[in-house]
Amino acid sequence: MNWKKYIKAICAEASVSEPAEEQALSAAEAQLGIRLPQELRELLAESNGVLGEYDLALIWPIERIVADNRLFREDESFRELYMPFDGLLFFADAGNGDQFAFAVAGGQVRRPDIFVWDHEEDSRTWLAKDLGDYLEGWLSGRITI
Repeated sequence: MNWKKYIKAICAEASVSEPAEEQALSAAEAQLGIRLPQELRELLAESNGVLGEYDLALIWPIERIVADNRLFREDESFRELYMPFDGLLFFADAGNGDQFAFAVAGGQVRRPDIFVWDHEEDSRTWLAKDLGDYLEGWLSGRITI
């Protein structure tokens, strides 16, 4: 899929960026100890992050994906407040504290579904069937948080 074209077709105002380098994607996988889902990897190889209305990060750059996932998995203060985050691979946020993620099972992302983590309730709820559905829903206003 041509992700930039797909995103612009849904929302002409969305902002795409330069591609992430293969070396950065591989380094991120090594740091996180997990292979990125193929569609997320392909999108980042076309655009290292996507911004929507009000510069909301619809897809974080690979550097933020690594930093935020490591923070949630390693920071002791999160362990006191929430269930473990090893079962999630965060890639974006809703701008209100809630975060979007792929589910991780047995150290890998096994399905394309997107979940939303509610930071107030610590709930993890199914949101979209795949990354394309998430982007279309979020950019069109069908998905609201």
